[in-house]
Amino acid sequence: MRKTLKSLFLGEKLASSQLTGEKFNVFWGLPMLASDAISSVAYASEEILWAFIPVIGVASYFWMTKVAGAIIVLLIILTISYRQIVDAYPCGGGAYIVAKDNLRVIFGLIVGASLSVDYILTVAVSISVGTAAITSAFPLLYTHKVAIAIIIILFMTVGNLRGVKESSKLFSIPTYAFLFSIVVLIAVGIWKSLNEAVHPGPVTIASHVSFGTQAVTLFLILKAFSSGCAAVTGVEVICDAVPNFKEPSAKNAKRAYVLLAGAVLITFGGITYLAELYRAVPNEHQTVIAQLATLIFGPGLMFYFIQITTAIILAMAANTAFAGFPTLISIISRDGYAPRQLASRGHRLNYSNGILLLALAAALLVVIFQSDTHALIPLYAIGVFTSFTLAQAGMFIRWKTLKPKGWHYTIRL
Repeated sequence: MRKTLKSLFLGEKLASSQLTGEKFNVFWGLPMLASDAISSVAYASEEILWAFIPVIGVASYFWMTKVAGAIIVLLIILTISYRQIVDAYPCGGGAYIVAKDNLRVIFGLIVGASLSVDYILTVAVSISVGTAAITSAFPLLYTHKVAIAIIIILFMTVGNLRGVKESSKLFSIPTYAFLFSIVVLIAVGIWKSLNEAVHPGPVTIASHVSFGTQAVTLFLILKAFSSGCAAVTGVEVICDAVPNFKEPSAKNAKRAYVLLAGAVLITFGGITYLAELYRAVPNEHQTVIAQLATLIFGPGLMFYFIQITTAIILAMAANTAFAGFPTLISIISRDGYAPRQLASRGHRLNYSNGILLLALAAALLVVIFQSDTHALIPLYAIGVFTSFTLAQAGMFIRWKTLKPKGWHYTIRL
């Protein structure tokens, strides 16, 4: 009976010889591993405004584009850097392996711990923001947001326990639908601004945002920058999960990085520009994306299509963590620094114990923080920048020590 129920929910058991067939190409792998970074455009610009508006009011729209530009530069740097890590470590492990091999084991464990915490936060944050998109479209559901978030986590867990190949196809279509809807939103929004006057909607600057009298300090800019860096969370995952791509896995992972950088650059840059153009004002009951969709398309079919695809992709963004965390924790486990059960493949040849651990930890955070995105996002910053910094420090030591072909050029980059 137990085996029958397990097969019903998770599918038939796979033999180890079928592992190769469970790997994916760039088309399916990009949304599977990069949905976190892609979906973050739905709230990264909003988080910048949340940092600025209470302090400097309407001046926020001037500084927002400057901060977004700096984040885009950072994204390009990270893309180049992680492509180099893929070349150096095609077996996966990302920043953890780089720091452990080239610095000291303790630095590798610091990176592993920070990334593990960030993967848990990715699930909690992405699903909380996805829930906010749902409640923006259907305000009556606002009081049930915690329950909705837990149900979505359960759905994601079952989907990932069914296996890599099936979950990649299940979660890829919403990712591409979201990209399509955001590109259409940006294109129509810019076209309208060029051909007719732009009128802010019911949320107006005069009634909701002061002109601001406080100075723009370095601390304020750094706070907005760190909040907006939600746009680059999840970039690490492709690097962690290189072996999940079909051969040549390293080349396919590097291609996925180029496509990811292009997608985030266009969508994050476009949403930031529209938020400035239409003077979107973040609030607890309606997201910036929802405001822009209302102002550009009105409360019709396209508005609901954008909200639905945004809600789904934000929930699916958690799949980035479901792909990256079990792989990372299995490597740490094989090195003897985590329980050995986390290195074992399960019923469908995935790291099922890692998937379950991730789901339970994320659900606990959702309950503790009551699915409040703005309370969860600040927890990201230290872990994200810790892994970025130690990974690049490790690669610098590697280049200086091994002196591979082109190492002078690489360091200058």
